[in-house]
Amino acid sequence: MFLLFFAVWIIFNGAVTGEIVVFGLAISAAMYFFACRFMGYSPEKDLAYMKKSPRILQYICVLVWEIVKANFAVIRMITASRYDLEPVLVRFKTDLKTKEAKVVLANSITLTPGTITVMLEDDEFVVHCLDKELAEGMNHSIFVELLGKLERM
Repeated sequence: MFLLFFAVWIIFNGAVTGEIVVFGLAISAAMYFFACRFMGYSPEKDLAYMKKSPRILQYICVLVWEIVKANFAVIRMITASRYDLEPVLVRFKTDLKTKEAKVVLANSITLTPGTITVMLEDDEFVVHCLDKELAEGMNHSIFVELLGKLERM
């Protein structure tokens, strides 16, 4: 987190001088102390996130790829005159344990074109899909698999 604060400081300043670096280090340290003291951050959590960063990067890449694929699928559905859309509401349960993983899954589904997470309550998701083709395998998607691996780390 400290490095992130410092990187943002350098980017916003647009130059690297001795004075900017010294002030950046001081301000970043103060912000990190504040985050640790009042927002529940800790160096241990930062190390845990650093260990998970390859999996998080993998998840982001998969998410971007799924968004691109869904964009083309939705474009094909909309432009095909012979294609009749059959909207559907899908209910499914997941075995994800943490609230954070469930929220990331819900947001990932909503970011993917053609699907919107309507409700998330405990382990149950309700998702509106533009077509029943998009609803196939929703509860066993790559998102659920990758988030499950992140939880187990």
